[in-house]
Amino acid sequence: MSLTFHWFLPTNGDSRHVVGGGHGTPATASGRDRPPTVGYLSQIARAAEDLGFVGVLTPTGAWCEDAWLTTAMVSRHTERLKFLVAFRPGFVSPTLAAQMASTFQRHSGGRLLLNVVTGGESHEQRAYGDFLDKDDRYRRTGEFLEIVRGLWDGETVDLDGEHLRVADARLARVPDPVPEVYFGGSSPLAGEVAARHADVYLTWGEPPAQVAGKIAWIRGLAAKEGRAPRFGIRLHVITRDTAEEAWAEANRLLDGFDPETVRSVQAGLGRSESEGQRRMLALHGGSRDGLEIHPNLWAGIGLVRGGAGTALVGSHAEVAERIKEYAALGISEFVLSGYPHLEEAYWFGEGVLPRLAGEGVWRHPDGNRGASVPVPVL
Repeated sequence: MSLTFHWFLPTNGDSRHVVGGGHGTPATASGRDRPPTVGYLSQIARAAEDLGFVGVLTPTGAWCEDAWLTTAMVSRHTERLKFLVAFRPGFVSPTLAAQMASTFQRHSGGRLLLNVVTGGESHEQRAYGDFLDKDDRYRRTGEFLEIVRGLWDGETVDLDGEHLRVADARLARVPDPVPEVYFGGSSPLAGEVAARHADVYLTWGEPPAQVAGKIAWIRGLAAKEGRAPRFGIRLHVITRDTAEEAWAEANRLLDGFDPETVRSVQAGLGRSESEGQRRMLALHGGSRDGLEIHPNLWAGIGLVRGGAGTALVGSHAEVAERIKEYAALGISEFVLSGYPHLEEAYWFGEGVLPRLAGEGVWRHPDGNRGASVPVPVL
């Protein structure tokens, strides 16, 4: 099995410091000295494509640029790279979303992947006119995906659901290929939706034992539906020629966390309705101490950033070993990021990927490239 790697487009801005935001918290002012222009994001996308990443994830929320519009623009500056577009079902009709995806596929050459985000923060949802509670949002997501998948299959869809209703819905042109659906969530209702609809179930970067438990949970639910989704993990990375250099960079980032910003962000995240966010917060408890929660797994990012809050930190060889540890559990896709995203893409792409290629667990999408690329000097 060849592992799949995706990178991240920082549509909320980039920096040599951590740029926080997400899960109801605004993007932090620290850093963000690289605005998310189409030009800069295209630099990152082209680097990711050249290094061998399959796709790039774009976030969704009030704290960042719109993912659909941004990726449509950036796609014109790349050739092979796919775009993992995060979007929230409550903000657009399922028929329109199915049509948008179909259009994106035709104009991009089939390079759309969809990250369905139900939305864990009621106060943020209400700003967009969505007043359902969290459980009902998940139920609506299930109805949404039922409609969308039917339309993509070329069916005429009639559904009178608890939250969504369509009549005689049909697409003039179905997408080719049908976009794969990436989906994450740690609550019981999230598991039910994932089991029925996810092609790839995504988890945030928890320690391997916890990840193994989530994989077993979703596998069991999906088996009852006659399905077998793949599994992915969302992590940051800080990888260098030596472990000492990598940890020095992690400590430099940590030193840049203003105590008041940490307190404010943690208070905001503590009000989150997301079970996944609660699990992220439990990894560090808001403390700067004991942040290495598993060998080479650092929870420091989560002090100032919502959502994915852990990073793989270490030498290229150590990070490669941790990736193989997760792969042994059943993780086949890795959605990664690092600050700043342009430079960290090269550190990982030229330091870790060649090692994985040499061990036969990864292959460059363009062929045999990436097997013996020198580590960059930055």
